[in-house]
Amino acid sequence: MSAHGAAAEARIGDDGKGLVMALWRAAARDLLDAVGWPDSKIALRAFEGGATLQISAPTDALYAATELLETSWAACLARMAGRTFDIEAAARAVTPRIAAERSPKEVALAQAAGVRGVTYLGHDDKISLGMGRGGKVFDITDLPAPDDVDWDALHDIPVAMVTGTNGKSTTVRLAAAIGAAAGKCVGLSSSDWVRVGGDILDEGDYSGPAGARLALRDPRVELAVIETARGGLMRRGLPVPRADVCLLTNIAADHLGSYGIMDVAALADAKFQLSQAVRPGGRLVLNADDHELVARSAGFDGAITWFAPTFEQPLLDVWIASGGRAAFVSGGQMMLARDGGVAAVLAVDDFVPALGGAAQFNVYNALGAICLADALDLPLAAMREGLRGFTDTPEENPGRGNYIELGGLTLLIDFAHNPHGLLALAPAIKSIPAERRLVIAGQAGDRSDADTCDMIRALWTFEPDMVVVAELPTLLRGRPLGQLSEVMSAELRRLGAGEDNILETETEYKAVLKSLEWARKGDFLALLLHDSRVQTMALLERLRLSGWQAGQPLPL
Repeated sequence: MSAHGAAAEARIGDDGKGLVMALWRAAARDLLDAVGWPDSKIALRAFEGGATLQISAPTDALYAATELLETSWAACLARMAGRTFDIEAAARAVTPRIAAERSPKEVALAQAAGVRGVTYLGHDDKISLGMGRGGKVFDITDLPAPDDVDWDALHDIPVAMVTGTNGKSTTVRLAAAIGAAAGKCVGLSSSDWVRVGGDILDEGDYSGPAGARLALRDPRVELAVIETARGGLMRRGLPVPRADVCLLTNIAADHLGSYGIMDVAALADAKFQLSQAVRPGGRLVLNADDHELVARSAGFDGAITWFAPTFEQPLLDVWIASGGRAAFVSGGQMMLARDGGVAAVLAVDDFVPALGGAAQFNVYNALGAICLADALDLPLAAMREGLRGFTDTPEENPGRGNYIELGGLTLLIDFAHNPHGLLALAPAIKSIPAERRLVIAGQAGDRSDADTCDMIRALWTFEPDMVVVAELPTLLRGRPLGQLSEVMSAELRRLGAGEDNILETETEYKAVLKSLEWARKGDFLALLLHDSRVQTMALLERLRLSGWQAGQPLPL
């Protein structure tokens, strides 16, 4: 496929599915030929219950391409129903849209940038050539001719991209901390914000191409670390066409059923697309304990750095002797192997988010960040300083392993919401002494009943004394209100929870209030929050300032 294009997803039953897809492909081909795009390529991908059709298209006609896809499906449905469909008339209807969208100057600039090896970013009201300190941004309504651009002043900056199921945000922030310790102004985009140096440019979920563009267009940025979520990859493609290093944290069941991703293998394929962005001479960083990633590594012909707490020692010795790179733990130290040697980076005990090794998932995150830093040529001293200074506070790593002491309680604020993440979190939670343990359970409506029950079973490994089941009205995604609460509560009862061990609330924030009202000194509360973290943190700060103690009424 071309680097640019559009895709559409259709629900198709199993009966006659092959014929339906063939009719859809034929209709798309007819339309592409009719609008004068005979070289446009078509790709179809079937999944349980449907299929996705993709077409390549000019970079300055992508919105028109989406209209063509919708029209191709309408033509397919018409043919299936025995009705005639005038392809030529449909093509004439979309031709003005193509003409209105065309921007020859933009295409010329993109081509000129490619020839000069400079990154071009577009597809909004601005385009940019180069990145960060080496970039320049132009308004789409006032583009220069390629010959009027001072190309000698433009260049790219080092870029790292991170994807995976769990650990993306923390790994990105760890890598940014290392970059800052190396004296770099780091541009960071993540699921919580876009940040340049110490300045937050905007808050929200910026784990897609829009966040990457915002970070990479800031003229202060010397190095960029980009979180790349699966949704952005599936809908918009690679946020940056080339990166110096790309890291995949892990692959586990989450968001299955969205964008035609019905199983873990398909999810792994989707996320492994990031490997296509590794520039020649760059590196791919992979979790050596993830079977899906290990299997797909065979299809990557570039340099790979592996990370995991432990390796088979004889194999690791051979890998190191051959010049291979890896990050691992030995003798309580996080180590980096490169160029035939091994160096200690930092003791696990000196990395606060690891909780002395109980939070093993954060050891993985730190090892991945070490590999990123190595691929970006950042010094060992910066790795050591960045990791040692990184804390689990809400300010530095919001919503990811934030432990707070308040009013005689220990609170955890975390975003863990799938079985893989919850099972990884369980040892850390159980390592903290507590009189009683409470956990908030909530789930978005696009998860199946089976996935929701898997989540509850993982959560039950926390051995909680109380589970507060929270409805998420803003995340129902087609579910009727209360349905998921019923599923979660029923699964808790099946696991052995009694009525005294379950509380149900109408919202996540009310679940927080109920949790605090239930608590007494010495308790541990795992507040696993989807959409009320900011509101909850404001409440906890008010309680801290008021001197509130567990067992007292909430001063609301």
